Amino acid sequence: MPQLNGTAPPTSPLESADYNPIDHLNAIFTHPSSLSSIAKTSHALNIYQDELDDDIAALIRQQSASDLESVKRIRAAKDGLAELFPKVEDVRTRAMQTEEAITEMTADIKRLDNTKRNLTLSMTALKRLQMLTTAYEQLRGLSSSRQYNDCAQLLQAVIQLMAHFKSYRSIDQIAILGRNVSDLQREMLEQVCEDFEVTFAKSEVAQRRGMLAEACLVMDALGDNARSRLITWYCNTQLREYRQVFRGNEEAGSLDNISRRYAWFRRMLKTYDNEHAVIFPANWRMNEMLANAFCEGTREDFKSILSRSIRRDDGLSLDVDLLLSCLQETLDFEHSLERRFNNASRASIDTLSSDSEKAPVFSQAISEAFEPYLSVWVEAQDKKLATMIPQYRQQPPRPPDEDFSPQMVVPSSIELFNFYRLTLAQCAKLSTGARLVELSRVFAKYLDQYAQQVLLFYVSERPSGQTPSRIPQLEDTILVLNTADYCFNTCTQLEEKIKGRIDEGYKSSVDLQSQADAFMGIASATLRALVRMVEVDIERTWREMRNTGWSKMDIVGDQSSWVAEMLQIIKRRAAEVLGSLHKQQYARAFCDNLVDSIANAFIVNIFQCKPISEVGAEQMLLDSYALKKGFEELPNINAQVNIPPHVGYIKRINQSMSRIDPILKTLQVRPSPPEALVQAYLIHIADRSDTNFRKILDLKGLRKQDQSHLMELFQAHRASPRNEKLPQTSALLAPLAVTGISAGGGPTIASGIGNLSTAAALSTSNLPTRFDPSSFGSAIMNAARDGVDRFGTPNLGSTPSQTPSGAMSPPTQQPARASFEVPSPATGTTNLNENLRNIGKFFKRDIGGFGGRFGSGSKPSEETG
Repeated sequence: MPQLNGTAPPTSPLESADYNPIDHLNAIFTHPSSLSSIAKTSHALNIYQDELDDDIAALIRQQSASDLESVKRIRAAKDGLAELFPKVEDVRTRAMQTEEAITEMTADIKRLDNTKRNLTLSMTALKRLQMLTTAYEQLRGLSSSRQYNDCAQLLQAVIQLMAHFKSYRSIDQIAILGRNVSDLQREMLEQVCEDFEVTFAKSEVAQRRGMLAEACLVMDALGDNARSRLITWYCNTQLREYRQVFRGNEEAGSLDNISRRYAWFRRMLKTYDNEHAVIFPANWRMNEMLANAFCEGTREDFKSILSRSIRRDDGLSLDVDLLLSCLQETLDFEHSLERRFNNASRASIDTLSSDSEKAPVFSQAISEAFEPYLSVWVEAQDKKLATMIPQYRQQPPRPPDEDFSPQMVVPSSIELFNFYRLTLAQCAKLSTGARLVELSRVFAKYLDQYAQQVLLFYVSERPSGQTPSRIPQLEDTILVLNTADYCFNTCTQLEEKIKGRIDEGYKSSVDLQSQADAFMGIASATLRALVRMVEVDIERTWREMRNTGWSKMDIVGDQSSWVAEMLQIIKRRAAEVLGSLHKQQYARAFCDNLVDSIANAFIVNIFQCKPISEVGAEQMLLDSYALKKGFEELPNINAQVNIPPHVGYIKRINQSMSRIDPILKTLQVRPSPPEALVQAYLIHIADRSDTNFRKILDLKGLRKQDQSHLMELFQAHRASPRNEKLPQTSALLAPLAVTGISAGGGPTIASGIGNLSTAAALSTSNLPTRFDPSSFGSAIMNAARDGVDRFGTPNLGSTPSQTPSGAMSPPTQQPARASFEVPSPATGTTNLNENLRNIGKFFKRDIGGFGGRFGSGSKPSEETG
């Protein structure tokens, strides 16, 4: 059978490469009876050997014949090469002989060509020398008679001819002629300048206008240096009176008379157009050169004047209104020059956009002098804003005569950003550099103050000795939420507007993102405030839960009465809140926060219901399922048709409420047999903490002497290899402590309860049943001041972390503060703003998955320009 590689197997064992004669003989003579065929086998082998010898001899003869043929072919090739080499050498010799013959034949021709070329060059040089000498003599005569038109043409010819003789300077006659031409050029330059000076000094421009125009042609022929000298002289001559009037007289040169400067120059340009424009060639752009000289001198004058104004000894500071007025007049003047000389009008003075690719010539030609002093103007805007923020704070969130609308924002926010828009447009006219960066920092400063001192103040005000008592209403809270959203959205637009107008090198210095994040923190705080309103309303239902005898239940019935009442209150309150929220993102965030809050409060109240029997735990589990089912109706509670809730919201409910299940499922297991309770704890709570296990035992109401055996059994089971990877303590149970009913009738909460969220910490009976603005304000301010927890998760609206067992650990929160105080600028402002930004960053990221880009949707009609 053929092998896989295509080669045939050996037809005989003798042809095998690993042939073994012993194995072969054993195969042939397998039995003693087969020894009788030895002779026959030997004969066959001899025949096979003879055949092999014959084959080998035939192959040797064939190879010998082939080698002989190859030798013959090699010998024939060598003989052919021996004949070829002499022929090649003969051809090379003949070629060399031919080349020598041709060279001898053409040598005379080459000499004749060289002679002809040299003769032509000599004749050309002599002819040019003759032309140069003649032109030089004619030019001297014409220059003395001031026939400048002919001089200009002849001078160009002389200069061009002289350029051909640069290599002949070593010849004395040529060198002398070259010096004479240079002297004549200098004489003509001085003569033309003298003619201009005399003509302008004697005011004979009108009479000698033609001669001066022809003289300009001579200056063109003399080159760039001569033309620049005449231009400089003309500009200095025309501006001499200007410098004498406005530099020599302090009153005339003051900023108050800046309009007189520009009016004087406009008259000068008019004189140029009427009398001098025909003198100078158009390509000289003499009027533009004159404008440049005027701008440079005026700019230096303003720098000196402004510098003296800053260093005044009388204590008076620079008048901001006068500075702006002068700068505006300067910008208008520069704009008029730009229109005249650039032949293309800008679309706007702010952007300096132009249809022409030519760069602006007169942009900041004079106004550059004002740039270092615009900080005075920025400081003026700072002072103006400093007076506006307290005024906004004193205004009510909504005008009394205006009806509430879910889309409304606080009017002062629109007014603030409108002021920003106008100020930005004005500053962009004045400067697009460092001053605009300073203005952006002023904007950022007062955006922070507006967020803290106005918006947060609206929902945090409480009675004091100076202000009347005012409870933040639902409508006020919604207004603050809408305003925070509007400010966040407009902050981003404002940053883009500033970056679109500022110089490229300063764009990286403009950043209002931290202010936008602070407004996000306000939005998060207001949502937390809305949740807090619901928490206060349902407090009595938690008290009813704590007063229920959970240890005396013998059967599991329908949901508890307190659950039905709680759901009724929640749905009523949620309908009011959701009906006032016009953005789906906020409605979803409110529902998420409310679910998290009630789930946290449920866990807290479980640990205040000691003792709880197995039946009681089962009843609580049923109640938690009823709450979960009721939560699913919240997002669409105001909808006309039944709409299923979003999958993400259902997942949020399950995550929040699933933290309750491990505790209640563990409490459902009877303490006998003890192994069952221990195993249930290790499966559901899933930690190795003695303290937490003892909390479960206390919650079940077991006596201390009955707990010893269970503790020993728990310690034995947790040491098994199967449980050695469990965490040391559960984040769900660690901050909780089992308490009973205090002497005052209300529950007590261990100090560790402060690690739970505010929703849980404030949902106990030690809070008043009626809404209290002090607790409301402290809840909001705690969120802003305390910021984020040690894991970097903001407390407001945060999603609890997942434990290894699948339970959700509540985020940490500090206890409520006793009173509200607006932080002082020196201490609390920075921390408060920073915490608002941290909360805002998380909140913006948290609601990003609710559908749609955050901040999109309906907005007030007025935004930044």
